[in-house]
Amino acid sequence: MVIAEKARASNFRVFPIKVSFSSKASSQVLTIINDSNETLRFQLHTYTWKQNAKGEMQLNATEEIVAFPGLFALKPGQQRLVRVGTLTPVSSIEKTYRIFIEELPPQTKANQQPNGVRILTKIGIPIFLQPSKQVVEGGVENIVVSKNQINFQVKNIGNVHFIAQKVRVQGLGEADKSVFDRQRDGWYVLAGTSQPYDLKISQQECSKTRTLVIEIKTDNKVFTEKREMPKGACSASN
Repeated sequence: MVIAEKARASNFRVFPIKVSFSSKASSQVLTIINDSNETLRFQLHTYTWKQNAKGEMQLNATEEIVAFPGLFALKPGQQRLVRVGTLTPVSSIEKTYRIFIEELPPQTKANQQPNGVRILTKIGIPIFLQPSKQVVEGGVENIVVSKNQINFQVKNIGNVHFIAQKVRVQGLGEADKSVFDRQRDGWYVLAGTSQPYDLKISQQECSKTRTLVIEIKTDNKVFTEKREMPKGACSASN
C-alpha cells in the first residue's frame, strides 16, 4: 500500500511520502522531481527508525532497506525513479525505517568561487514493513496532575503504527459542565512505544475540574480515557 502524496522542498519534490512493504510487496518506486532552474545532486541514506521514551526519533544506519541509485544528479525539470526495496522478512510486529533524500552542494569548477550561502534540503520518507495480520490499538496511560499541569502518555499496544491526528483534553465540572477543552496535533506512535504529552491549565480550571476526558483521534479509531481528578491535585502546595 502506498499513499500517493507529495513532499515538497524548496527545490525538489518527492512522492509518495509514505511507503509500506508487506510479504507480497517488497519494493516500491519513489519519484524525485527537480523544480529548480539548475542541476541538483542527491544522495540517499536509509535508517532504522525507533522512538525513545520521550517520543524522539532514533535513527541508525541500516542495510535492511536498499535504494538504487543512491547517488545521482537531476537537470532542471528532470525527474528520476528510485527503486526502494527490502529482503528483510516480515515479522509479527511492524518494522519501521526512514529513507532520506539529501540535496548535495553543487559541483564547482576549478577556480570557481561559491555563489553566496546555499541552504540544502533533506526529506525523510517513512517506510513500514507490515505484518500479515495488523492490529491497531492504543490508549492513554500514566495520567498525572500536579502544579496545574496534566501529564499523560499515548500508548500504542497494537502491532503497527498509528498517527495521533488530534489529541483532545477536556475538563468537566459539576453536572459534566465543560471547564476547558484543548486540542493539539499529534504524530506517529510506533508499535510498542508511547508518546508523552503535557498540558498547562489555570488554577481556576484545575479546581473546577472533576473529571478529565482524554481523546486520541487516529486515522480510523478514537481512543478515549476518562479519569476522575485526583484529590488534592489542585492544591497550591502540590
